[in-house]
Amino acid sequence: MQTIKVAIAGFGGVGRTTATLLLQRRERYRQVYGVDVRLVAVCGSRAGLADANGLELSQLDELQPTLSGPEFISSSGAEVLIEAGPSDFRTGGPGLAYLRAALSAGQDCIVISKGALVHSGPQLRELAQASGAILKLSGAAAAALPTLDLLEHSLAGCQVLAVEGILNATTNYLLDAMRTQGLDFAAALREARGGGFAEADTRNDTEGWDTACKLLLLANFGLGADLTMDDLEVEGIHSITAQRIDAWKSQGLVPRLIGSLTRVDGTIRASVGIKTYPLSDPFAQVNGKNKAIRISSDAMGETIAIGCGEEPLATAAAALKDFEHILLARATRPAFMVEHSA
Repeated sequence: MQTIKVAIAGFGGVGRTTATLLLQRRERYRQVYGVDVRLVAVCGSRAGLADANGLELSQLDELQPTLSGPEFISSSGAEVLIEAGPSDFRTGGPGLAYLRAALSAGQDCIVISKGALVHSGPQLRELAQASGAILKLSGAAAAALPTLDLLEHSLAGCQVLAVEGILNATTNYLLDAMRTQGLDFAAALREARGGGFAEADTRNDTEGWDTACKLLLLANFGLGADLTMDDLEVEGIHSITAQRIDAWKSQGLVPRLIGSLTRVDGTIRASVGIKTYPLSDPFAQVNGKNKAIRISSDAMGETIAIGCGEEPLATAAAALKDFEHILLARATRPAFMVEHSA
């Protein structure tokens, strides 16, 4: 039975959940794909753990200081890297260094944090193409919501004309709370934080940057564009008042923070901002922490997906969906390519 060695860089809540789920699914990987999957290394920013024979669940709380960084992951012998560290799209770090090293060495990579992909996506794609590595990013592109899958698989062969997405759960929850409970933005935010639905610093969410990051990934990795943040118009929800919510409500309209892609004369344009929808529109029914995507194509018309999952499990599951795609791809690779990447 072939052995596949996996490493995880970034060991916060998502990284730990991914490691746990990976180890719980080892028997599935044996039965379905005929491979023995071993988690050979994990690390955070200051500590890590490695075992060439594979780590077990009972060891994951025993990280050792200084075992961290791209060289540590490289020395583990892992063939697949799951990058789950903090996300900073302005610098790409800390995941960018891990991904550059792994892709250059021909390691297949599954990316959960968006920062490196937004900051240096074209370069990372080139590194993957040059080394023959697979680069997957479902966890970064709206997690449990099947966004890239629809573009790459379900609509294969079609020309995508437009994409609309409710891509951020926090802002959708806030707008819903304002509309259904009559709260202003500050009160809705306090409620969300009190209920554990929003982080202490929600600026990336509420200012529209998280949606913008996911939109860039859909454009660049799903539609073959080459956009940067400078190409986007980005508006958040800070300016939305209770009075505006009431006015929309009186007109039978529901506001959503939307990431939009449109194809105009062969060029893809992107923007993030508030759009309103009548109650008859499916997007008006995407409540609470749910997310949604609507894709219009030339031959298949309109496709809509709506999804939500408990975090961090949903994001971990999205990353391991990518892992199963990699297992399928590795099974059909020529033998010399598998040996080169190992």
